[in-house]
Amino acid sequence: MKQFPISLSSWFRPYHKINLAGDLNAGITVGVMLIPQGLAYALIAGLPPIYGLYAALVPLIVYALLGTSGQLAVGPVAMVSLLIAAGVSQMAESGTETYLELAILLAFMVGVIQLALGLLRFGTVTNFLSHPVLSGFTSAAAIIIGMAQLKHLVGIPIPGDENVFIIALHAAQNITTFHPITLAIGIGGILVILLAKRISPRLPGGILAVALATGLVFWAGLDNQGVAIVGEVPAGLPSFSLTFLTLEHVRGLLPTALAIALVGFMESIAVAKSIASKNGYSIEPNRELVALGMANVAGSFFSSFPTTGGFSRSAVNNQAGSKTGLSSLVSATVVGLTLLFFTPLFTFLPKALLASIVIVAVVGLLDFAEVKYLWRVNRTDLALLALTFITTLLLGIEEGILTGLVLSLLSFVNQASKPHMAVLGRLPNQEVFRNVDRFTEAERIPGVLIFRVDASLFFGNVDVVRDAIELAVGLNAETRVLIFDLYPVNRIDSTALHSLSKLHDWLGSKDISLYLSGVKGPVRDVLFKAGLTEKIGADHFFDHIYPASESAKRVRDAYLEREPS
Repeated sequence: MKQFPISLSSWFRPYHKINLAGDLNAGITVGVMLIPQGLAYALIAGLPPIYGLYAALVPLIVYALLGTSGQLAVGPVAMVSLLIAAGVSQMAESGTETYLELAILLAFMVGVIQLALGLLRFGTVTNFLSHPVLSGFTSAAAIIIGMAQLKHLVGIPIPGDENVFIIALHAAQNITTFHPITLAIGIGGILVILLAKRISPRLPGGILAVALATGLVFWAGLDNQGVAIVGEVPAGLPSFSLTFLTLEHVRGLLPTALAIALVGFMESIAVAKSIASKNGYSIEPNRELVALGMANVAGSFFSSFPTTGGFSRSAVNNQAGSKTGLSSLVSATVVGLTLLFFTPLFTFLPKALLASIVIVAVVGLLDFAEVKYLWRVNRTDLALLALTFITTLLLGIEEGILTGLVLSLLSFVNQASKPHMAVLGRLPNQEVFRNVDRFTEAERIPGVLIFRVDASLFFGNVDVVRDAIELAVGLNAETRVLIFDLYPVNRIDSTALHSLSKLHDWLGSKDISLYLSGVKGPVRDVLFKAGLTEKIGADHFFDHIYPASESAKRVRDAYLEREPS
């Protein structure tokens, strides 16, 4: 019996003290890392920076209590923030109260969708987005995110747009108006973060850059010289509110909510599985969906925008020694203390520095390694990656996701409709049969055609399989028995049943017997219910190819004896 997908994480029942030091160290490290990232990612989403800290509080606590990963760091991420901006900006202007309420409503909707998928055990929904498609989309989104930060990095007034070419055009037209001090702060921030990362992955480069840049702006009065700053950041924890819950905008936000729910879960489950495999445990996709869904729903009640598990923070969390969800509770405590006591320190934080944090983060999303890999092993998948990449750059984020989903499904259907098939021969002095095209020593049995299909049989591929069998029979005119090896077949649908019945009739018209070998229990049950066991003959079913071939040779010999000399 499968476990119900809602249950508390087991790490605190009981908690092992041996994990405490690692969890505390990791929790503090990620908590410190979350502060500048949260502020920066709120900026991407088109929200006041403080909402990035709100998004790093309640969702983190809820996931720690429900999730199955001990290292996944939930909170605001660049990709989801960009999707928020892309969807909400079509319905309200950034900076308005309506925009803010829509972003929070979006978190609630994303949570409900993920929760529903988890309860319905649709954890495998991410299989409909292939890795090449996701890689192409992610790389394009990274470029869009980076280009969107250009106005903050160089101080050029560029209108908000998802199209990188429009952004580049505006930047080129206004290149002479860039603000030198702003650009220096942005480049300096990038260098500090990269240098800190080079020294040690645990070194909080983001916080160091924030401290240096904020101190410089305050000490030199650079805000009076044109450097854009965050400004006054309200102190205190977010309060419980349901004012955002209105049905008026649900329909308009639904496509964006679906996109975020899908992409957010994919990003989260990918990193969670990767880290879990390194630590010797497994992730439960349905419980992960429920945990992320509950995190988003609960977060929306406390002014959070949509969140998910992040790559960089989770990697740091793991490297810093995290063993259980306690590390996430420690990180949330660091964020909470910051909201209560330290928000005044961010007043003079330059927006150029937040842009530099974002740019460093998204550069890691550019997947050059996947392009090189696919160039070597699979050019078709490389084409899928390229198409998704180009579509996302040209048309936008949501269009890119939709294109990627459609391409993934078309690729799946195309592959499923062209299964691998083989004519088998017997290896000398063995009861083993192999593909005659790959094993030159495999010997065909005269008068006996052994055919294998390496896929389940369904309406999308039965015609291809039937044509291949008929062609093989036509090329082997002496065939008296066809042994159809169904061992690789796990399922067979009604269309395939009809096709198998017609194949039996067609072979009978040519005085060729049909044998089935290796039929698995579930497939055998379906064949029996469809009446094909009786039609083909129960004595024509064999557990393995060898006994089928021995029986087939006797049938062949009997046929040859009947033939006139």
